[in-house]
Amino acid sequence: MQQFSSLPERNSQIDGNLRLTPIEHLRYQFWLENSLNQLQIRLQDYLISVATKTALGMATEAEICQIVVNELHKALSDSLIAFTQCIVGIALFEPQQIVGRISYISHLSSLNPNFELISPTEKKPFLRLHKSINLQDVEEMETQKYQSAWYLFENTQGIKAWLIISTSNFVPDCKLLKDIFFPLKLKLITKTVEKCRTALTQLVQIQSSQKYYQDLANFNQELERTNQLKNQFLANTSHEIRTPLSSIIGFTHLLLAQGYEPEKARHQEYLRIIQSSGKHLLGLINDILDLSKIEANQLEVQWEVVDISTLCRNILALVKEKAANKGLTLRLEIAPGIQNIIADPLRLKQMLLNLLFNAIKFTMKGSVGLQISSQDGFLRFTVWDTGTGISCEDQSRLFKPYSQVVNPAAGRQEGTGLGLVVTQKLAEIHGGYLELESVFDQGSRFSVLLPLKPTGGVLAAIETTAELDLEVVIHPGDDEMTSSPVILLVEDDLPNGELMGIYLRRLGYQVNWVKNGAKMWNSLAETEPAVILMDVSLPDANGLNLVQQLRETPKYQHIPIIAQTAMAMKGDRESCFAAGVNEYISKPIDLKLLASLVAKYSKSK
Repeated sequence: MQQFSSLPERNSQIDGNLRLTPIEHLRYQFWLENSLNQLQIRLQDYLISVATKTALGMATEAEICQIVVNELHKALSDSLIAFTQCIVGIALFEPQQIVGRISYISHLSSLNPNFELISPTEKKPFLRLHKSINLQDVEEMETQKYQSAWYLFENTQGIKAWLIISTSNFVPDCKLLKDIFFPLKLKLITKTVEKCRTALTQLVQIQSSQKYYQDLANFNQELERTNQLKNQFLANTSHEIRTPLSSIIGFTHLLLAQGYEPEKARHQEYLRIIQSSGKHLLGLINDILDLSKIEANQLEVQWEVVDISTLCRNILALVKEKAANKGLTLRLEIAPGIQNIIADPLRLKQMLLNLLFNAIKFTMKGSVGLQISSQDGFLRFTVWDTGTGISCEDQSRLFKPYSQVVNPAAGRQEGTGLGLVVTQKLAEIHGGYLELESVFDQGSRFSVLLPLKPTGGVLAAIETTAELDLEVVIHPGDDEMTSSPVILLVEDDLPNGELMGIYLRRLGYQVNWVKNGAKMWNSLAETEPAVILMDVSLPDANGLNLVQQLRETPKYQHIPIIAQTAMAMKGDRESCFAAGVNEYISKPIDLKLLASLVAKYSKSK
């Protein structure tokens, strides 16, 4: 440990009228050096103990201050220099305040409880623990000839501190610390102030280091928790994906089995199962993608005027079968006067379906309902049930990604655990919020509140053009094929190419299907199509590069191009339009939407 040593020259003058003998000089210098070393030892021992602590919040500057006043009191009360009954304290002043308080006084001072210091300005006692003290008095004590107050520090909160030293029998007309040893005492006090400041700086550094490691430990714990949740999420998602995949693969295998000829009714049933399983898979993938888009601030919202009655009845029609299978009653209640709202109909439908499917999943008997009402400028969509309810503990983690509540009816966790998170974030994107009321074993009420009057930016985003007609347009049959529009399908995936080709031909179009960019150019040389369906990812070329080349070729630049891609992030859509496409459709292909887009652009040609 570093020791303090500052010995002046021998026979140095302590006072103008006194010279010490060499022996006396060494005695007093030893006193000074020993006092400072004792202070240093106490401060270093304390800082070491703080540095070895694993928990934060135990180390404070108060303990540093108390060590300083205790050690300084012991040193100044030493009989070697015949200076007894001293008092050492520290006064604290809040920011911008002229009255502070005595916050630290040596515990040794309690041996003489009658000590008090007379105020230089008010001539009355004021130096006691917790006693108020004026800044004017402290500044006068700091600047007088025989100094008795020293500025100590200012902490990060703006609190200032002064070290104050006096005798317990101080009277107004005496000089504080006025004796022949004042230079030695002054050196001791000055060095003590320096060591105090150094110790406080080291304490801050230790606390910062401890906070860093504590934060790192907390981060690691949170990371471990998140990893556990994600592992659980992947396990649940794997189960959810494999279940419909088993149906799709199994029933497809059954239909393709050699010699198997099911009756038409059974055939239709199998196809419905395959379609339902495929939609379930798509829903799982959409939940994951939606959360990723929301977190990246890339989710697109299409604002429209939504008819509430029509939307709600369509939604209940989608969940009716699941409710009937469990013997549950579905109820719909729309308050009078509620007709429409400005929102994204697809996202609003997604929010309500998430809540309704959850309500049905956690309800074994009774009812599930959808209630629409207005409240303080918001439209309230409330999905209620008479199910198991949600405990307070589960409610606190219900809206965290990948967290799920165990379904007592199923005996296991179902779904991805993302539905409520996505619903909450979609409500916030709409300028609203999600509320939850639940009583365990009695039921739950989830409410989506959306503003009745959206902001000006939302209103400006609403398209004034007519909505795109999604009804399938039937074109002339095979007997008129020669006059029907030609569609150039550029698609390398065999199942998707077969699907779109068969569907468009049934609608009366001629379809030229090519699987790469080179064959596309060959087909264009033979026949000019009414519409080009362009896959973005091809084996020999980038579909967007082909679009740019078509737009740069005068002969083909007027042909409408519809991009089709499995990439569905926001940036992908913008990239397609920047390349020059007329429309964009993501996979899996919505056949009705495909038919509407093809009809729109083939007519306009």
